[in-house]
Amino acid sequence: MPDIDIDAPGKTLMLMGNEAIARGAIEAGIGFASSYPGTPSSEILPAIASVAKKRGIHAEWSVNEIVAMMNATGASLGGVRAMASMKPNGTNVALDFISCLVQRGLRQGAGLVLVTCDDPGGRTSPNEEDTRNVAKWIDIPLLEPGDFQEAKDMVKWLFDLSEELDTVCMLRSVSKIAHGRGNVKLGELSMRKEKAHFDLNGQFLFRNAHAVLHQKLEKAQEKFESSPFNWYVGPEKADLLIITCGACWLYSKEAVRLLQLEERVGILKLGTVWPLPEKFVAKYFNKSQKILIAEEMDPFVERSVMELSANLPIDSPRNTFYGKRSGHIDAYGEQNPDTVIKAITNIMDLPYEPRNLTYGEKIEEASKKEIIERSGVFCPGCPHRASYWAIKNALKLDGRDGFATTDNGCMGSGIGPTGFWVGKTIYCMGGGSGVADGLGKLGKSGLDQPIIAIQGDSTFYHAGFPVLLNAVWNRSNFTLTIFDNSATAMTGWQPHPGSGRNAVGDPAQVMPIEDICRSMGVRIEICDPFDIKNTTAILMDMMSDEDKGPRVVIMRRECELIRARREGPPYKVYVDPDKCLGDACGCDLLCSRVFLCPGLKWNRETGKSEIDDMLCVGCGVCTDICPKGAIIKEALITDEKELAEEVVGR
Repeated sequence: MPDIDIDAPGKTLMLMGNEAIARGAIEAGIGFASSYPGTPSSEILPAIASVAKKRGIHAEWSVNEIVAMMNATGASLGGVRAMASMKPNGTNVALDFISCLVQRGLRQGAGLVLVTCDDPGGRTSPNEEDTRNVAKWIDIPLLEPGDFQEAKDMVKWLFDLSEELDTVCMLRSVSKIAHGRGNVKLGELSMRKEKAHFDLNGQFLFRNAHAVLHQKLEKAQEKFESSPFNWYVGPEKADLLIITCGACWLYSKEAVRLLQLEERVGILKLGTVWPLPEKFVAKYFNKSQKILIAEEMDPFVERSVMELSANLPIDSPRNTFYGKRSGHIDAYGEQNPDTVIKAITNIMDLPYEPRNLTYGEKIEEASKKEIIERSGVFCPGCPHRASYWAIKNALKLDGRDGFATTDNGCMGSGIGPTGFWVGKTIYCMGGGSGVADGLGKLGKSGLDQPIIAIQGDSTFYHAGFPVLLNAVWNRSNFTLTIFDNSATAMTGWQPHPGSGRNAVGDPAQVMPIEDICRSMGVRIEICDPFDIKNTTAILMDMMSDEDKGPRVVIMRRECELIRARREGPPYKVYVDPDKCLGDACGCDLLCSRVFLCPGLKWNRETGKSEIDDMLCVGCGVCTDICPKGAIIKEALITDEKELAEEVVGR
């Protein structure tokens, strides 16, 4: 990570978009930062935390996003500039509080900024969501950076705006900005040294709160009319005008440059997207009769622009609009220069050939021969693979058509071949146990299938605890399995209340999952998923222990990527070629085709399985799944019993 708080105004650094956002907050004099890990926003908080002690900033991973937002608001009310960052799913979690916050105001508190990083295409999310709609729905002033410099500058600007309007302000980024890198010119670091103090004279507004909020929004709109984040580039009169925002500003620039249409196509770039600076936008309607709106994902700006056009005086220009509504730009997924090029050439009826036909034919031919389709897999040595294998076996041995409901995170792959198709539902954090809680109450309606809910350790602290509380209270019949790998592994191994440290690396009180569950009177079993036989037996016993409310199995084994940094492989694993029968075994390639560990491979020449020494981490789990005992492990660290005792007791 770069020296994020270097005191060098005017110096240019190559920053990730999330680092630029963190730098903007530091330049603004932030005193409080909170977040819950959620890609693509995950790097913002660590960047601030890396300098938090030096700069007197409180930086924390909160247990979930609504707590993060409430904490940041508390800091703002105490006179400290604060920022909460999250992904769109987390914004949903925090919405109950945010929707009240915007109408109550900040009592003239310090600036408060909400940063949401959307995930077009849903690459790291269970869904695809455009949170700009949230800003419009509950009346939050919203900015969207078009490059990395703006990611920094907008955050700093929003703190001033928040204090001027006495309301929370929002920055919406997307994956390509959040995780891309670009040059960022640094500004001056803030010298703010205000002592925190809660003003007893400040008053919350209860009467006419919504009306006052709309007055604030009108002030924001007026300020946006002259915002430095909105501008036009292009000819005085254009054949086509592109109105764009966010990452699509970069795509539009590149598309126009590649098509060599700088003299024919104008680009109106917007940084202030809600409320729309209507006077500013309307000035450019006469640039061209044809207007293309390029944005990710929903037709958010498009709708605002078309609404503006429809309400202009009758003698105003009547433009033809292209975008999501016309089908020229998709209303889903990530955009790129090619999608903008396609839209431009279709609208302007221009020929465009990105590469010659011969090249394209060669690529297509090569792809059929060389490209091998692969589904997502767990990392070599991932404990979740063993956990799912044990659950699969237990459900099969039980014989009552049992099934599993899953949560997001690494274990979310359980709905596909990686998890042996065990998972049958996946929604949001806590959704696996929540759905199981509802299903577990259908015994009176005749449901007699065993139900296993699957969630991660961080998810338990985030959203699983209230569900378990409800399940105990209302006597739901299901088995909750918690895949405890000692970190928020999916988003970068951030700590949680069970990790023993906080966001800045200081020791923190450990709140063991088993203690929380036992406090509710729940039956608990803790096992090492690498001991597949014992784990399977525990699961079968738990499924048979019905009519006593929910039961909890904690499958505890540290994330392999964390363990491997600290110590070497526990075992040397290899395949005995004399014992491996290959196709004659009758297992139908159980090890390499079904178990799907990347460390196992099939040698077509010998017709036998092999260990890929470049990928194998020596966990030794595969030795338990070979029906012929052909996979051998030799202990390198300690014996198997001591390893299991260490893991379960950790």
